[in-house]
Amino acid sequence: MKKNIRLHSEGTTTLIVGALSLALLCVFFGYAFGFSSWPFYLVLALCGSGYLIMVNFFRCPIRLFEGETEGIVIAPCDGKVVVVEEVEENEYFHERRLMVSIFMSLFNVHANWVPVDGIVKRVEHHDGRFMAAWLPKASTDNERSTVVIETPEGTEILTRQVAGAVARRVVTYTAPGEECFIDEHLGFIKFGSRVDVYLPLTAKVQVQVGQKATGNQTIIAQLANATNP
Repeated sequence: MKKNIRLHSEGTTTLIVGALSLALLCVFFGYAFGFSSWPFYLVLALCGSGYLIMVNFFRCPIRLFEGETEGIVIAPCDGKVVVVEEVEENEYFHERRLMVSIFMSLFNVHANWVPVDGIVKRVEHHDGRFMAAWLPKASTDNERSTVVIETPEGTEILTRQVAGAVARRVVTYTAPGEECFIDEHLGFIKFGSRVDVYLPLTAKVQVQVGQKATGNQTIIAQLANATNP
């Protein structure tokens, strides 16, 4: 796995505006209290820490999945697995599905990856609320983007990017009819949020609640119609 780290393009404007704003704030406090005073150094330290957190948030590791991709579902994001359960999916499938949900904290990478190889069947954005992303109703009530991908074997997988209490923008790069592959970026969610993956009941889930997942690296499920063991 490559270790290269870069900054995601989604953070360019935020980081530039943030840097200018923090610089102006430090200059203001410098003139107000003196550039050698302790209030100035305190503000400087707080601003510097805040900016480093923003830079950390917009990290975009260059990752390639090593191994066969047929019949497997890869974690679409970094974070902690908070849900593994059978649920009723009423937006697209209208039937029972296995849901695996991964919560991203402020300190996780927030780039999202395509979880399976296949053809994009549906992409739909839904406006909504901004409840805490770990709450069960966040998947259906919060602002979210739904992507359905059909694998080469004919299995449909639904991935849902969910905004959180702090996240205010869900970005999705895929479009209906496009071919997509593991290793490609699905989108980006700005600040704490979650990604849900809905699988057939016949899928064999490979993760459990509380486990940490790494986007484009951790196998979260094996599809039943796969030829791989």
